[in-house]
Order: sequence, then structure tokens, then C-alpha cells
Amino acid sequence: MTIHSSARRLTRALRSSLCIAATGLAAVGIAALSSAPAWAQRTPLLVYTALETDAMKLYKDGFEKANPDIEVKWVRDSTGIVTAKLLAEKANPQADVVAGLAASSLALLAQEGMLQAYEPKGFGALNPAYSDSARPPSWVGMDVWAATICFNRVEAKKLGLPKPESWQDLAKPVYKGTITMPHPASSGTGYLDVSYWLQNMGEAEGWKYMDALHQNVAQYVHSGSKPCKQAGAGEFPIGISFEFRAHQVKKSGAPVDLVFPKEGLGWDIEATSIMKTSKKMEQARRFADWMASKEANQITANWWAVVAYPGVTSKLEGIPDNYEKMLAKNDLNWAAKNRERILAEWSKRYEGKAEPK
Repeated sequence: MTIHSSARRLTRALRSSLCIAATGLAAVGIAALSSAPAWAQRTPLLVYTALETDAMKLYKDGFEKANPDIEVKWVRDSTGIVTAKLLAEKANPQADVVAGLAASSLALLAQEGMLQAYEPKGFGALNPAYSDSARPPSWVGMDVWAATICFNRVEAKKLGLPKPESWQDLAKPVYKGTITMPHPASSGTGYLDVSYWLQNMGEAEGWKYMDALHQNVAQYVHSGSKPCKQAGAGEFPIGISFEFRAHQVKKSGAPVDLVFPKEGLGWDIEATSIMKTSKKMEQARRFADWMASKEANQITANWWAVVAYPGVTSKLEGIPDNYEKMLAKNDLNWAAKNRERILAEWSKRYEGKAEPK
């Protein structure tokens, strides 16, 4: 009897303890849920980009640290591919934001009525020359990128090739089969080259020049970076590329010299825009605000000699001090308006040497 009574008391005690423990755990669970941050379920923001992969993580990490309730979802490809994708999706747009795309492409999207004009916070601190002139702007500049020739001095010496100093030099027969350049339909760098030659030489002379250059081109590749990487690896002695990649390849120890043709440099602007059809307009504006910030521009200045926020650039190896003054005249709206016509003519003349996709 005593044993049974003790057992019953022990059972009741255990049940009581279990109830208290369960209640305590439930309370802890409720407290944890109630104290969970509002951004536990982050809002995904779909961002189409042509940014170099080297830079994408830094932008994503910086933005998400400042905006922990938003998650950047990148869709990345070369400028021409992203531009074509956006135009193809015009009837059913997918992207919320476009970042790191050529301003000449964004000007085309603006002409198609696809962009939401917006002046980000802190816009007044930026150099207005590198953003859309409309107010509010349809696109806001991040940085300028310009044509640069990567010249492998070791491979060139083997072939007895002189170091080019100008665009006209590259059309000389001595360089036959030694040059690679970006395909202008795929690459923003390729298109800024073609646009530069047509704008600054005149269309008749520009096409005549490209006819001569074509004789020396071994391959048109689908990336603005690839020609300089090819030159750095010794695959071809000369690659027409841009200063970001040229600086990186040189910094890696490759035997390349950076050549800035004396006639001037074709260039474009990497920029940010909001898609008019985004259903996440508040988050998209916060992304645009952050991309226009000093912090974002300081990230950009790791690789680019000219950025939108004055005073944050640093000296980059191989980039001349007068680099910005070497940028040629450039009508981005003309480049956008005439893009389809120019690419059709270019393809008709030169597509035979395009790298397989």
C-alpha cells in the first residue's frame, strides 16, 4: 500500500514536471517567434546584370547588410544577351531591377518605355555627366568603362609584331590573324567599339576601317573580358577588351601591356535602372538608393578608374592619369537608337568569324 502510494505520488510529480517543461518550451518557442526579426522571410529582388562576376558578391553583400529584409537574386550574362532578354520579355517582364548594364542598352529600354524614372537618395552627390540627363533619370551611372588593347609582348616578340599605338595600326597587314575582339551583339564592349568607330570616323570610313580590321581578326568572342584573357594566356598576342579586365590580367602577372589608342577611346557607362513593371517598387528603389551611395561607389572604385561618385577613385596599375580625358565623343542615345541597324550590318559583313555560342 505504501509502495503503491509512493508510486502514484512519483507518477503525479513526473507528470507535473513534464507539463511544466512542456509549458516552458512552448513559452520559449513563442518568445523566439515573437522576437524573430521581421526579415526572417526576406523579399527576393530579381536583378538582371552584366556586372563582372568579380564584383557581384561585394555588391550583394553590401546591399543585403544595409537591407537585411531583401535578398538579391542575380541573373547574369553579357550585355548584349541581357539586353536581348529584356527586350524579348517586354510583354511579360521578369526583372525588378537592372544593374551594371550599358547605358546605351538602358537608353534603348527607356525609348521602349520599359524603365521607371527615379532619382535615388544622394543623387545630387554624383557626377551628372554619367547619368541620364532627364529628371528624374531613367538610369543612374555607376562607372565608365572604355576600350583598351591588351598586348602580349612575349608572344608578339616571337611573331615579330610591333606594339600598336592606334586603332589604325590594328588594320595593318602585319597583324593578320593575331587579334580577337568582342562580338558587338553579345558584348557591350564590342558594341562600344563599333559605335565609337562609326561616330568618330563617320559611317562610311568606320565600315571601311572595320573591313580592314576584319582581315586581321582571328575570332569575335562573346565576352568583353575574353580577348584580354586570351592575350594574357598567350592564345593570341592582341585582344581588344576594356580597362577593368586589362588591369586585372596585368595585375595577375601576365606579360601584357595596356594600349590606349591615341585617337581616343570608345566608352559606355554601367548603370542601374528600375523596371516599370516591378511589383516590388519599394525594394527596387532601396536597391537603386544603395547603388548610388558612396559605399557602393567605393566598391566600384576597386576596379574602375572613373566612377559616378567624385573623389573615391584610386590609382589603378596601368591606367594613365589622363584616362578620363581620352574618352571620345559619344552619343549614347544615338548608339541606342541605331543599335539594331548597326548590328544587322555588322553581322552581314563579319559574322563568319564569330565564336560558336
